[in-house]
Amino acid sequence: MTRIAFAVPVELQQTLVAEAERHGHDVVARWSGAALIALELSPAAPTVLVAGAEPRFLDERVVAACDEHGVSIIALVSCDAERRHAATLGLFETADATSDWSTIELMLAGARRSTPAAPASRGTVIAVWGPSGAPGRTTVAIAVASELASLGHSVALADVDTHGASIAPALGLLDESPGFAAACRLAGTASLTRSELERVSQRHDARTGAFWVLTGIGRPSRWPELSADRVAGTIAKCREWVDFTVLDTSSSLENDEEISSDLLAPRRNAATVTAIRDADEIIAVGSADPVGLSRFLRSRLDLVEAATTDRVTVVMNRVRASAIGLNPQGQVRQTLSRFGGIESPVLVPHDQAAVDGAVLSGATLADAAPRSPARLAIREMVVSRLT
Repeated sequence: MTRIAFAVPVELQQTLVAEAERHGHDVVARWSGAALIALELSPAAPTVLVAGAEPRFLDERVVAACDEHGVSIIALVSCDAERRHAATLGLFETADATSDWSTIELMLAGARRSTPAAPASRGTVIAVWGPSGAPGRTTVAIAVASELASLGHSVALADVDTHGASIAPALGLLDESPGFAAACRLAGTASLTRSELERVSQRHDARTGAFWVLTGIGRPSRWPELSADRVAGTIAKCREWVDFTVLDTSSSLENDEEISSDLLAPRRNAATVTAIRDADEIIAVGSADPVGLSRFLRSRLDLVEAATTDRVTVVMNRVRASAIGLNPQGQVRQTLSRFGGIESPVLVPHDQAAVDGAVLSGATLADAAPRSPARLAIREMVVSRLT
């Protein structure tokens, strides 16, 4: 038997109380507002508080009072705004307000109020980079975010490309208000929070696993909004927000300070350079054809200079015999090993039909073509190298 107090909308209270009593629980209080909960919590002494995730039922005073008296909280949410409100209070284990009692009963068995992650358990940042020539950076970034989400992780996919942002159209999302630029502006004024990140981002509800998307700038001319300090601040906040942040970057890693007399002026490539510098893992994407391999091996030197981590996974995309000759896998491995000293690259088979189908439907590769050899290669990489 559990001692339960309820603070929920009137339309839910009667049903929930009846179900709790029918299952043998002791309903010790029914409150109609946050102030009453904070004042009357000690005498009532419930074990669990079941509350609607609205400010009128849950606020900082209620959470503090529950902490003081050892009361667990189960927050019932009915919309994204309520889920964000619960998250700002440190309540990440929530139940849908329309859930049947069996769902709440499971949470009662071990209900504990989650607290924000400590710095030691910060989220992982993965930067996806590749040279010029469209080697498939965005395709790989979306696929990686999708596979991480399908494994049960919380994931944010951010478009950091200041030359040609493309995540939003690839996923069929609106990008009139670029989410990553908005987050950077908030970071610049020290007002970027978890709830603000969820407000400026969009939720991509993939069947295999939903994830957050921070869309990129709609016009390349808006690149000054993505300064190095702002991008670094946004990345730092994303670490506190989700388990994995996947950054889709542009190709250029050039530092233009040497050709500018104004050393304090914003830099066109600052977003990409900062993303590479701050990343824990880097996925370097190249196209598996003679031109793509040449571009990758030359540009990789810039990546090595900019990166601060040695955890770099090389992905050769669109591996096919028609572009590289017989035994394309062997040819690519031999070329990378001989001219770049790169061993054990990830080889992604060419499957244009699957990629086209995903873009056409605004879906992830896992949803559009789950049996695609390209999808399976990326999933194996995520499982074996990133988690």
